[in-house]
Amino acid sequence: MPATHLPLARRRFLVGASAAALLAAVGRPVRAAGPALPRPPQTPRVPLTRQQLGRTRDDPYAWLKYVPATGQRDLATMPPMIRDHLRAENAYAAAVMERVAAQERGFRDALAARVPLGGGEPAVTRGGWTYVTDGSSGAHPRYLRRRGDKGTTQLLLDENARARGHAYYRTTGQQMSADGRLYAWAEDIGGNDRHRLCVRDLATGTVSVVVDTDAYGYGGLVFSPSSRWLFWIWRDARNRPTRVYRTPVTGGAPQLVYEERDPAIFMALRRTAADGFVAITLSGPDTSEVRLVAAAAEDRAPAIVWPRQPSRRYEIDEWDGDLIALVEDEQAVDGRIARLDRRSFAETRTLVPHRAGTQILQLVPFRRALAWVERRDTLPRLMLLSPRGAVREARFTGDAYALTVPAEQDYAAPSCRVMVETPADPPRWIAIDCDDARATTLTTQRYAGYDPARFDVRRLYATAPDGEQVPITLLTRRGARADGRTPLLLYGYGAYGVSSEALFDVAPTVLVDRGWNYAIAHVRGGSEKGRRWFLDGRRHRKHNSFGDFVACARHLAETGHAARDRIVSYGLSAGGLLVGGAMNMAPDVWAGVIATVPFVDMLNTMSDPDHPLVPLFRPDWGDPLSSVADYDYMRGISPYENVHRAAYPPLYTTAGLKDDRVGYWEPAKLVAAVREASTSAAPALLTTDLTAGHQGSAGRESVNHKMARLYAFARGCVDGSFA
Repeated sequence: MPATHLPLARRRFLVGASAAALLAAVGRPVRAAGPALPRPPQTPRVPLTRQQLGRTRDDPYAWLKYVPATGQRDLATMPPMIRDHLRAENAYAAAVMERVAAQERGFRDALAARVPLGGGEPAVTRGGWTYVTDGSSGAHPRYLRRRGDKGTTQLLLDENARARGHAYYRTTGQQMSADGRLYAWAEDIGGNDRHRLCVRDLATGTVSVVVDTDAYGYGGLVFSPSSRWLFWIWRDARNRPTRVYRTPVTGGAPQLVYEERDPAIFMALRRTAADGFVAITLSGPDTSEVRLVAAAAEDRAPAIVWPRQPSRRYEIDEWDGDLIALVEDEQAVDGRIARLDRRSFAETRTLVPHRAGTQILQLVPFRRALAWVERRDTLPRLMLLSPRGAVREARFTGDAYALTVPAEQDYAAPSCRVMVETPADPPRWIAIDCDDARATTLTTQRYAGYDPARFDVRRLYATAPDGEQVPITLLTRRGARADGRTPLLLYGYGAYGVSSEALFDVAPTVLVDRGWNYAIAHVRGGSEKGRRWFLDGRRHRKHNSFGDFVACARHLAETGHAARDRIVSYGLSAGGLLVGGAMNMAPDVWAGVIATVPFVDMLNTMSDPDHPLVPLFRPDWGDPLSSVADYDYMRGISPYENVHRAAYPPLYTTAGLKDDRVGYWEPAKLVAAVREASTSAAPALLTTDLTAGHQGSAGRESVNHKMARLYAFARGCVDGSFA
């Protein structure tokens, strides 16, 4: 499960690389007879019967779960039986993957060679400074600013230097204070998403650790409008973000601003567009509440805009002298935009009415126009509203593309900066004039050895079992024939209303460049066709996501875009639930299944009230502790609970030892169940990263290594290496 329920969250799909030419012969190639596959570890069955709501189930692999009473999980302090088993699984996976070691090295070399060149994100100018991100200085980026008139360059953050000596390093929340004197970021050096907060004084270059641990970095820190305070979110012992503090930037004890008692509520911080407020957004899947700290009273308690109520979600910003709200409720399921009085918080008028099927995703206010992103006919659009009421649309072309609009832009800027990309076309940064929506291209990212003209992107539709038309984004070589001979990697997510955007990523292009096709299945559970699309793949309708995914695979084979026996599925986190459910539903469809940090032990996890995310996600999945209907439905779809006697395809799973979102035991239990039930000789693998949590380290080399291994596994699935 993801860390937060954020429907506007942008997801990138780092899905591997390749270096060797891939076979394109009809059918699955026959591999010459060789040594037998090594024997997998024997996972002991320890009988355990669970009684719940008058129901009984067996959970023989429950012993694999270990949650320490205090502190974070560490291999050295784990029960010996579990520690030895995880080591044995890693050794077994490494031995099996030796069969494709050459392909893995080739994938890794190819991805490493396709480095980013010039034309990346353009510099941002604010307050006389130009802000630059330098990605060419090592595995991690450096953040700089330059003053053009004096030629002065200041270092804001060098991630390479900060990462030195740490097996794991990842940053988030990088930001400048409103007065331009301070630069802050959150960094994770343990792999468990418990961040420390750092502030650099740009006058002296000194870095201070303002919060040494237990901070929440993803939307969890912001400077106050006066730049006197750093507001930040604290995580409790269960890793739930529950308190907001403010700490003086000059040092001193933190002050408690707000504490949330409901474990089903998540929180995020930001400054509103014109620096009038710090907004504390409290949200669950079906409700929200915003509390504002005014710039004129930064040391006072926050004021509630509208109290939370069921079936109403809203976000607050400011524009044209007033507050504005993006509201979703039963009368406006796809959203509307309202104007509010900035003192009384009373709604004064509707700026953009609700239009069924056109979902409003994001607000980005500027002094000269209110910009918002909406999705219409599966594609994102950028709209502009002038203070006088004129509405304009910035137009983009293509069957499938992704549109990203950075949220924190200069309110006084004359244009809105956006990024447009497709699976074939690298990010192109465009300035959209706030007055007339005229588009000016600023830069286009380039990569060594990459030519977008070699690729095609198209939008297809598969018919689901209930007749719904499921969108597919397909990446192929330009001019490639749909002759039913090509191996294909099919990605899917389909959860929490998060859409699988048609993003550019080097890895699939390298794969396609060497004989594969790559596709994204936009299954129900995401919001590609509006909020209804999300609701139709949620809770007691989750089976629709599985059926959609299988239908997409079959449609791609029927239309010749994939060889019928050479389709490999890939899912990440909640996407692991998708590919695991689809594997149980139709094991014969897949040549292989890849599930990274997968949410596959659904019933047992959702029956654990101590899990940090369970209270938050009950509206999405159900509550098997209190509802028989929820229990029975979950029992019928959970991948681990529904492994059955069948010829399962090769399965590759990954886990992070320190993962508090999806425990390592979820894929470990699934792998054990598949090995026991499968009638095929295909291997089921588990690799556990002993240094990481839900995400691997952010360095380019680490990402390349991970994805090269996954793609080498996919290659082995279709060329007979694991036979």
